[in-house]
Amino acid sequence: MIILTFIGVIMTSKEEIQKHFDEATEVLKTFNNSDNMNAIHRALVVMVEALRNGNKIISCGNGGSMSDAMHFAEELSGRFRNERKALAALSISDPTHISCVANDYGYEYVFSRYIEALGRQGDVLLGISTSGNSNNVINAVRAANEKEMKTVALTGKTGGIISNIADIEIRAPFSEFADRAQEIHIKVIHALIDGIEKELKVS
Repeated sequence: MIILTFIGVIMTSKEEIQKHFDEATEVLKTFNNSDNMNAIHRALVVMVEALRNGNKIISCGNGGSMSDAMHFAEELSGRFRNERKALAALSISDPTHISCVANDYGYEYVFSRYIEALGRQGDVLLGISTSGNSNNVINAVRAANEKEMKTVALTGKTGGIISNIADIEIRAPFSEFADRAQEIHIKVIHALIDGIEKELKVS
């Protein structure tokens, strides 16, 4: 029996694939400076302090940034690298909440409405927007500010409106497409999770 294997012809070259990794490397090198490390450390201090005081971290974002927000929360309520107690973190990603609020009030309020319901003074909001101009994340930051929560923002491009209203902004280097910013954001998220886990390692 002869089995024929079809090898399709694709237009993407190995050089184009390599370009993704070269660009990502350059963006990471650009980001890796003392100002950004200081901003990440400030965010870490704020988050650790909130959790130590019995408060929680709420995260939000759209699309891939929602996936990052969910990943951040589950690594804290679950486990990242080390065995320790569960930590109070949750993402705004319940589809019933999002579809309800989007239908009744508009998509720009899907995150802020949640903050109005569950945000408390001393909590932390982690808002993620690769443009810094996502209206629903902007509204979430504003709602958190009104609740006297601490606000940490992961942004990109020019930082947008969010850069002016968040307590701490961590901005990925300017790039045309969102994926380069998202790659920086996930590294920042992992650094924050690792730091939180090490600081709160008592089970």
